[in-house]
Amino acid sequence: MIPQAKRFWKDVTVENRAIRLDGRALRTPARAELVLPTDALAHAVAEEWRQVEGEIDPHTMPLTGLANAAIDRIAPDTAAFAAGLARYAEGDLLCYRASHPTELTARQGAMWDGPLDWARARYGVEFRVTAGIVHIAQPEETVKRLATAVSARDAFHLAGLSPLVTLSGSLVLALAIAEGAMTEHDGWEAAELDDLWQAEQWGEDVLATAAREDKRRDFRAAARFLGLLE
Repeated sequence: MIPQAKRFWKDVTVENRAIRLDGRALRTPARAELVLPTDALAHAVAEEWRQVEGEIDPHTMPLTGLANAAIDRIAPDTAAFAAGLARYAEGDLLCYRASHPTELTARQGAMWDGPLDWARARYGVEFRVTAGIVHIAQPEETVKRLATAVSARDAFHLAGLSPLVTLSGSLVLALAIAEGAMTEHDGWEAAELDDLWQAEQWGEDVLATAAREDKRRDFRAAARFLGLLE
């Protein structure tokens, strides 16, 4: 972003996938020029800046934030960033099931078995699934192959993948969404299954609902960001 708190520009343009405010280059917090890898993403980021009225609110500009992260935080060491995401393969959400009640275990199977089966076929891996929250080690080859799949991505793809992984707790769900094997909506429903179940049983307070809505917004934005890279 830029240090000014309020809108000061009149025109937003795109030149060679770089954003211009009144003809001047828009820069990241680290002062790099904000240049996007695709026309679609460049125009979507530009539209975020066109929509600003009054004060600049980063929460309403998620694509800009992800692009800034790709350039400033991830690009300087993509290998280290990718390794951090790849570690989620060691404890993927989908591998930890409830032992009861039957309705919950059935719902987990219906929503989680599909993505695991997709990953098995896509990457030639196996998963160990357990009941409970006690850590279970995944096969070494599984962790290695999923890490390779993550490390093959560039800084912008990693920027979009990261919120999908961290918000869901599942590298498998994130990869399925990123590769078009699962819709963002279905990925979100799978990721939130346990919390939604608890809310159904016991209700949910206003703060928890607001927190889920914030996560939902960030999850959706990350999936859109990845789509705009294609």
